[in-house]
Amino acid sequence: MLPEYYEFLNSVKIISGKNAMENIPFELSNLGATKPLILTTKSMTKNGQLKIVTDSMEKSNIEIGPIFMDIPQDSSVEIVNEISKLYREENCDSIIAMGGGSVIDTAKGVNMLVSTDATDLKEHMGLEILGGKLNPLIVIPSTSGTGSEATLVSVIADTSRNVKMEFISYSILPDVAVLDPRMTLSLPVKLTASIGIDALTHSIEAITGFQKNPLSRVYALTSIELISNYLKKAVENSKDEKARLAMANASLMAGIAFSNSMVGIVHAIGHACGAVSNVAHGDAMTILLSHCMELNLDLCEEEYSRILLAFSGPEIYSETPKAQRGKKCIDEIRQYILDLNKISGLPIQLRDVGVRTEDFETIAKTAINDGAAITNPVEVTFERVMEILKKAY
Repeated sequence: MLPEYYEFLNSVKIISGKNAMENIPFELSNLGATKPLILTTKSMTKNGQLKIVTDSMEKSNIEIGPIFMDIPQDSSVEIVNEISKLYREENCDSIIAMGGGSVIDTAKGVNMLVSTDATDLKEHMGLEILGGKLNPLIVIPSTSGTGSEATLVSVIADTSRNVKMEFISYSILPDVAVLDPRMTLSLPVKLTASIGIDALTHSIEAITGFQKNPLSRVYALTSIELISNYLKKAVENSKDEKARLAMANASLMAGIAFSNSMVGIVHAIGHACGAVSNVAHGDAMTILLSHCMELNLDLCEEEYSRILLAFSGPEIYSETPKAQRGKKCIDEIRQYILDLNKISGLPIQLRDVGVRTEDFETIAKTAINDGAAITNPVEVTFERVMEILKKAY
């Protein structure tokens, strides 16, 4: 069904495949970049991925700027400001980000600063306050779940106020996203499973939310099909390059989808669980997804039917009576998560990740005020969140 009005943007060039990282010098030249600052983590050096990029740059006679590796799991305003100062002192003209969501979010934050006259990231707090083109940014994700490589969001912590700030702007989208299976071969099994369900949640909520649109749906359904077919394979054999590349593509497509449609109640409660009980984001998505889908079922029968076809295939879809396809979709996804639990030890209950029942009210109050709650098809109330928390415990 076509909405009365929608907007969709994906300006990121996508390079996907074996040896994709060797194309980075060509992409830098296309962008007019001559001295990139490289943001990454020590693990990228240990596992050899950074050397692949720097070797290819040296062969192409591209000057390698400073390499900054001390990026924490939750990046901060202070780190962004520090890196921005380094970028300017070394006369860099572009950024390469190699790593997970925190590294990519940091790179987006740095790019906001160095492309403007600002010296403190807090000056850019807000929605769409940036105008014009930012400096060249190439990202190489090392995980397959956050979708940061294709989203218009950057989450940076302000440690002085103990809050996480969201920067949302089409301007911060990377210029190029490089998907190379060598980037994710060393991911731990449990993390692979957890972030894979995060990507699945992005796609499902992109299809069911108030801001859904036909283009987001195409990306999301393709992502769901890839996840269904390849996530278990990536978990069972971490060196399966085909499965790793498929999951990298699924994550990116899910990122494009939810960036143009937003997310919903799973993320609202998940964010709250992270803030109150320090639950890892992917684990929260895994535990909450099926329970939240049940809440939305009455208003999402048609969407769940489409998801069932993508997730479980035409045979199960055709064998399931039309009136039961929505519930069947939830059952199939719940069973898939249980299978992942058996393979990887993925947590499936809130008690497994240290959430206390005495924190439920605080989590619920936080969740109903989360921005993701606004676009959920069913109103996110305190009572409904409490009921989901009890079911998920």
